[in-house]
Amino acid sequence: MRKNNLFLILVIFLLSSCAGTVSEEAAQKANYHYQIGVSYLNDNNIQPAFVEFQKALQFNKYNKDIHNALGVIYLVKLENYPKAIEHFQEALDIDKSFSEASNNLGNAYAKLGKYSEAIDAYKKAILNPQYKNAAMALNNLGMVYYRLGRYDDALDSFKESIKRFSTFHLPYYGLALAYNAKAQYGEASIAITKAIEFDPLYQGNKQKATDDLLERKIRAQGLEEKDISDYLEILKY
Repeated sequence: MRKNNLFLILVIFLLSSCAGTVSEEAAQKANYHYQIGVSYLNDNNIQPAFVEFQKALQFNKYNKDIHNALGVIYLVKLENYPKAIEHFQEALDIDKSFSEASNNLGNAYAKLGKYSEAIDAYKKAILNPQYKNAAMALNNLGMVYYRLGRYDDALDSFKESIKRFSTFHLPYYGLALAYNAKAQYGEASIAITKAIEFDPLYQGNKQKATDDLLERKIRAQGLEEKDISDYLEILKY
């Protein structure tokens, strides 16, 4: 239920092996700056993290995780979506099976309203049987289908996400929106109740969820504002 319900996970604890060739010393320096960047990012200290990832890239431009980390900062924090796409594509050029970058690439395309490209990126991530966060990509795919008015496809994606991760709250919020759009108000009410139950922020407290949504609505714009308005309406059913 965060901005546009497009969520991503940044898995960047250890650097992967390099596709290109760099010296051992350069690789070690890249890893040093990368790990510092991760530490800053975990503390939501964005600018120092951004600087450290840039330093890491100077030492090793062939590492997919560095590109993915920079892409995430451009996507989530700086909202520079073309630069985010550039880095996610660089990561995928290094490793075509890097599903986290595919999912993140889909999010960047979705932010730009390039839904066809987003769908392709999400599907590529989902097709990897070793991708641990497929439930996230399926949820994101469902949200894109919802934006396109393809409500049945959205429902299928959200339900498939729940199959992969039964207590994942985000696809339940998506189900609520899609059912509401189809005028299936009872199902929408059940879905948002489940979402609030599994959401660690609310832990089943509907009043807390309502108060939080009302506060967020003041700051929200565009699609996010409409989603929040719909959630509040569904909570009245």
